[in-house]
Amino acid sequence: MSEHTRTSEHTRMGARAGAEASSAFACFGSTCAALVNGHGGLGSPSAAVTTARERLLAGHRRFSRFDSASELSLLNADPREAVPVSAEMARFLAAAISVTRLSDGLVDATLLPQLVRAGYDRDLSTPVPLAFALSRAPARRPARADPAARWREVEVDRWARIVRRPPGLMLDSGGIVKGLLADLLGSELATHASFAIDCAGDLRIGGTARLARPVNVASPFDDSVLHTFNLREGGIATSGIGRRSWLDANGAPAHHLLDPASGRPAFTGIVQVTALAPSALKAEMRAKAALLAGPAQAQRWLPDGGLIVHDDGTHTVLPARSQTGGREAFQQQQQQTARRPARTVAMSITK
Repeated sequence: MSEHTRTSEHTRMGARAGAEASSAFACFGSTCAALVNGHGGLGSPSAAVTTARERLLAGHRRFSRFDSASELSLLNADPREAVPVSAEMARFLAAAISVTRLSDGLVDATLLPQLVRAGYDRDLSTPVPLAFALSRAPARRPARADPAARWREVEVDRWARIVRRPPGLMLDSGGIVKGLLADLLGSELATHASFAIDCAGDLRIGGTARLARPVNVASPFDDSVLHTFNLREGGIATSGIGRRSWLDANGAPAHHLLDPASGRPAFTGIVQVTALAPSALKAEMRAKAALLAGPAQAQRWLPDGGLIVHDDGTHTVLPARSQTGGREAFQQQQQQTARRPARTVAMSITK
């Protein structure tokens, strides 16, 4: 469990007692997991877990930018303005543009060239220690949308399965595809008693039994548990600057969350955000937007609750809002909003 929790963007998922089938496996440069209890639309719990594993691995093969044979890499290299794509790619591209629009341009899927120039041109295995990176980071400031807004140049026809964009405009699947895949599997698992899909840190939870499942959020500084959310259904995602980090060609700290306006890694005063939402995709968008927006604006991106970790190691827990949209999806073990040192809370993982 320790490898899984370390690679899942600091979101830890507790398993339910009982006849629950589960599998954790390497995928999307991290660890993914599927947990299912009860028979349902995907068959037995074991069969459902197998299907979920196969779907996520297939998604990795299709959307990895580190595989030159993936559909995403082939699309990015295609010199044509209009390119036929698979139904899966068309769905992802439509979701990516929607996320960029809903985040006011902060979560921009068209920044792949800038990401490569910053040094993220390969799978990263060993991150730079967070405290070290922060001590050498530039002055903190909130990220801003790219004035050029090149994402507006992407047109997706899902029915014809055609994407139109200027040749050379390259797209990154990032966390968007992880949230999307978790949600798609969640829809198919909805008739099972309970399920949890962890797509490299983007979680979708639900099931007919509406059982509460504990999800622990860990500190990016020392992996101690900061808070435990009990979720009956919905999405939760964590985004941070600690796991995918490196030193650039000049020896400066860098990470994968870019300021769209500058094209450089964003150091905003926030190092990690966990967001709750009705879906994993929306939680992914909210977590990244909150981190990029900086301390002054972060909370407005977390209407259903979440957790913000600041540069200095303190964190803020925002109470889950069970009344949002008439849902009772998000229930907390503790209701608390006070900021406190991140290292003072150490809760055991509930299994």
